[in-house]
Amino acid sequence: MIVGLMQPYLFPYIGYFQLINAVDIYIIYDDVNYIKGGWINRNNILVNSNKQLFSISLENASPNRIINDIVIKDDFKKFRKTIEQSYIKAPFYEEANELIGEILSFSDKRLSAFIQNSIMLINKYLQISTNVLMSSDLKKDNSLKGEAKVISICNLLGATIYVNAIGGMPLYHRDNFLANGIELKFLQTKEIFYKQFKNEFIPFLSIIDVLMFNDIEVIKTFLNKYEFV
Repeated sequence: MIVGLMQPYLFPYIGYFQLINAVDIYIIYDDVNYIKGGWINRNNILVNSNKQLFSISLENASPNRIINDIVIKDDFKKFRKTIEQSYIKAPFYEEANELIGEILSFSDKRLSAFIQNSIMLINKYLQISTNVLMSSDLKKDNSLKGEAKVISICNLLGATIYVNAIGGMPLYHRDNFLANGIELKFLQTKEIFYKQFKNEFIPFLSIIDVLMFNDIEVIKTFLNKYEFV
């Protein structure tokens, strides 16, 4: 049983979906504190041949609040316009924009529920069949913190392997996972290249950029361009 876990990110980079695709059960870690300045409600897209940050506005977001207590207040009008102006000439604009529109029209504006729905819709589009769960729905010991809490979730789900994004290497220790019968692996995305109009390629943008310039079959090959370290 292979388990992965990360906070809910809206339109994250492709490595997020590589992690989902690499595991049997993926946990959206929604009952931890919001990270100000993180990637939960923002990412980079291509605007006028340059990397530009987009940010979705939230209601009273704070590191003192749990992610699933936060609500989206953005009406997405500016965001939709930016997407149209930036990508209308991209080869897969129609397909990608239809998907984005479906995501943005979701009626539940609770941050974690909204992002869960967006992940599920993108998974469906990319034919990713991984079982996705919300951590807030799991009956676990919420007094635990950090690594101990992740290990407890793994034990609850019967995980034999836990996969984390490469950025978590300083946070988690193989010996502590092995003591619980769990092998710890880190997923590192390999180099991915595709044509972005006539520009010099800018890597690691939002999944939006990947969807705009690539068909489903090509993106599925990207999902496997990673290594475990």
